Amino acid sequence: MDDLDRRIINNLQGGFPLEDRPFRVAAARLDISEERLIERVRAMLADGRLSRFGPLYNVEMMGGSFSLCAMRVPVERFEEVAEQVNSLPQVAHNYERDHPFNMWFVLATESMDGIAEVVAELERSTELPVYEFPKLDEYYVGLRFNV
Repeated sequence: MDDLDRRIINNLQGGFPLEDRPFRVAAARLDISEERLIERVRAMLADGRLSRFGPLYNVEMMGGSFSLCAMRVPVERFEEVAEQVNSLPQVAHNYERDHPFNMWFVLATESMDGIAEVVAELERSTELPVYEFPKLDEYYVGLRFNV
């Protein structure tokens, strides 16, 4: 990673412009061209230096819901169940853990009732219980990675 990539990452965290041409505005702050900024972001995504570039939405403010969920999946079925879970568009991400609850994932749905519907669908299709851990309180951490 060179100095320009570091400047791009540090500059764009938590401050991407809400404009008709956001990359042009962000590029001007970096003193580079819009095209060069887009090219560098695409390259960092392509080679894995960035795993994601995009907004974070407050699902609840838009009428939706989300919940952290866990499952106890038999080791011999883990890959099969992971494919079933990951095939759902409501699954934001899924992680394996070294714990009796060995599969953890986040569900995000467009409606408040959506979580229960997806959980019921998963329980039907996997024949395993899904344990929900809904958010009780919200804390803002403001995490930034200075590279």
